[in-house]
Amino acid sequence: MEAITLLPLMTLLQLVFDTLLGFALLWLAWRALASPDLFQAIVLFIAFGLLMALAWVRLDAPDVALAEAAIGAGLTGALLLVTLARLEVKNRAKSELEEKHEVRVITEKSKHQTFFFLCTPVMGIN
Repeated sequence: MEAITLLPLMTLLQLVFDTLLGFALLWLAWRALASPDLFQAIVLFIAFGLLMALAWVRLDAPDVALAEAAIGAGLTGALLLVTLARLEVKNRAKSELEEKHEVRVITEKSKHQTFFFLCTPVMGIN
């Protein structure tokens, strides 16, 4: 008699869990795509991959779940984090180079302006 009453309860709990899992996947996907911060987007992508692996387990596809966890969340997430780190280093070096170039251009302009200012009375330019 108890097994009959527990069956609908377990089905209801599974339905609630699957619904929450689906909404969590949609929310994570939306947040990962809409995030302006690249690091946050990558972390959300990794979390999405792990929840997607859980969804595959719920669908009785453990082989796909393992592949999703290993490739989707693990390997791809690690590659994205390494790429982000390299981009930040490259952007930092580029901004330092531009900053040095900007100082050099300003210095060169001021030298030419000073030279022009000093030569103006001699050349008779008003």
